[in-house]
Amino acid sequence: MLPPRVCTLLLVASVLSAQQAHPDGTALFERHCVLCHSGDGQGTNRGPSVLGFIAANSSDQIAELIRSGRPDKGMPALDLEDSDIRRLMEHLETLAPEAAVVDEESVATFQTADGGSTQGAVLNESGFDAQVRTTDGRVRMLRKSGSSYREAVREPRVDWPTYHGTYSGNRHSELDQIHRGNVHSLAAEWFFPVPGQRMIEGTPVVIDGVMYVTGVNQVFALDAQTGRRIWQYSQPRTDGLIGDAAIGLNRGVDVRGDLLFTVTDHAHAIALDRWTGELVWDVEMADYRDHYGAIAAPLVVGDLVYFGISGGDTGLRGFLDAYHFETGELAWRFWTIPAPGEPGSETWGDPEILEKGCGATWLTGSYDPELNILYWPTGNPCPDLNGDRRPGDNLYTNSVLALEPETGNLLWHFQFTPHDTHDWDAQEPLLLVDEEFRGQPRKLLIQANRNGFLYVLDRVTGEFLLGEPFIEQTWAERIDENGRPVVLPGSDPTEEGSAVCPAIRGATNWWASSYSGDTKLFYMMVHESCMLYKKHDRPWKRGQSWLGGTFRLADGSPNQRHIRALDIQTGETVWNYAQTGDSTTYSGVLSTAGGLVFFGEDSGAFAALDAETGDPLWHFQANQDWKASAMTYMVGGKQYVAIASGLGFWAFSLPDAEASQAAP
Repeated sequence: MLPPRVCTLLLVASVLSAQQAHPDGTALFERHCVLCHSGDGQGTNRGPSVLGFIAANSSDQIAELIRSGRPDKGMPALDLEDSDIRRLMEHLETLAPEAAVVDEESVATFQTADGGSTQGAVLNESGFDAQVRTTDGRVRMLRKSGSSYREAVREPRVDWPTYHGTYSGNRHSELDQIHRGNVHSLAAEWFFPVPGQRMIEGTPVVIDGVMYVTGVNQVFALDAQTGRRIWQYSQPRTDGLIGDAAIGLNRGVDVRGDLLFTVTDHAHAIALDRWTGELVWDVEMADYRDHYGAIAAPLVVGDLVYFGISGGDTGLRGFLDAYHFETGELAWRFWTIPAPGEPGSETWGDPEILEKGCGATWLTGSYDPELNILYWPTGNPCPDLNGDRRPGDNLYTNSVLALEPETGNLLWHFQFTPHDTHDWDAQEPLLLVDEEFRGQPRKLLIQANRNGFLYVLDRVTGEFLLGEPFIEQTWAERIDENGRPVVLPGSDPTEEGSAVCPAIRGATNWWASSYSGDTKLFYMMVHESCMLYKKHDRPWKRGQSWLGGTFRLADGSPNQRHIRALDIQTGETVWNYAQTGDSTTYSGVLSTAGGLVFFGEDSGAFAALDAETGDPLWHFQANQDWKASAMTYMVGGKQYVAIASGLGFWAFSLPDAEASQAAP
């Protein structure tokens, strides 16, 4: 008996033109697949229905999987001749009409506890609940109570409406139902699996009781209280990608009105109907064959939605796009590398490098509504580790850009690492905080940078206020009064190798950070590590990365993750929590008014620390490799904390009795 995955993948492969089924194809299907999935592909007790997956896979991709197999998933290679595969697909084409109705909504009437009824299209149903789309186009969450249903209570509620929760980029929540005194009772509420993902880096968005989560080229709408699926959108993965887009990453969505926005692996910006998941518009930002990809959650401000691109180690010219949210029409584009002759182009040198100098925009920016300024971080220059052909500062790489959101005009910029030769880009969160700084009220921009320094800027003007190291770093003597690093001799990569701290992944990275106005502390995940950096002078080549060198862990180097709390007035560490593990977690932090700091621990646990002391207060050992940061929301008066692991999305909450006692 063949494993179910064999039948699953064979059925999914149907994307050919309609033809009469060849008897040999029918026989092949019956021989290899019927036992698992029945003659119509609808599934048996040995395997599920697979017809709904047809839209998410191309025939070429599936044919290759059939030939090579996936032993790690229990699928051996299926030894068939090309002619047999063709005949099998001809038979699968006869099943394709069935695929169109697999997810077709059925209409039902649900009796409600008040003696009335709710009628609508059933999106999902169990013995305990139902998710129903009514004639007004909205989704109703029903809970079964005896023989009738009641609508789930959504109020009071606190949404998490964008990637960082707020425009400020600060992952600090004012929710305090879960706090120091009761966090020990926190428990897993539900789990939603997203199979077939190499890693999940996304943060859920929650609006009015509906949660939106993503995998690569996939979006799911879920009931935020139960994790039950409402709808799913998917499209096939793209062949021929390189860099982070080839890994298969997507960090999330943003929403404006009835539209939901996200990106695809091959650098398309798309809009979906947030109630149905139907595609509304699709715009190609750039040709993926020129190394462009996209992974960042977009950001909506007013009538424009902003999208960044990825591929910042492959040789491309970075940009940030703004589109009209209703139509997908391009409003403006800001190139992160000036064209020849434009201001800033003189900081590059070689014209070829200027054309392919990278400066990607692969992390979501921040926005100040009062100042009406959009802030966006930029990536490293290319080639990453060899700066010989790009003398100068290489603007606007490794910078924060302060832009006029309606036009994309540059108001000011600050470059954290001029002429970077260690891949220390500035793709770390930009926290907008209104706080007294050294006795004076200020509008601050705070970033813990990949180069190992904590920066505090005036976000109105870009004035440099503070730059202090938060790790053991060996590349700069200090940051001078103008915010420029005083670089130590011998720190650039050499052909023989130069040992420098921090590591290429940075003293920190894109994972979330937060600032609490209660404790006056800045929280972040830190990576203490050093690497041996080597450079070489290989030319750019299509289809390959363009690092300009190589790297490895330096002899005797530490390699450990920490959670640290910093004083933004001085940059000093107030407390430190040393993690255990192999230094693979990419989980940042979420702080709350309940006096807690949540994070994915390097050991595989999801955990909470005391925000004032750093003492561990709670953990749930999920044995997961965390690549995403946590968020929190409230629905029906109950606070939830959610985070993605490699398997899917988890939500945690207090038992109902304790949540009721702590409810506002």
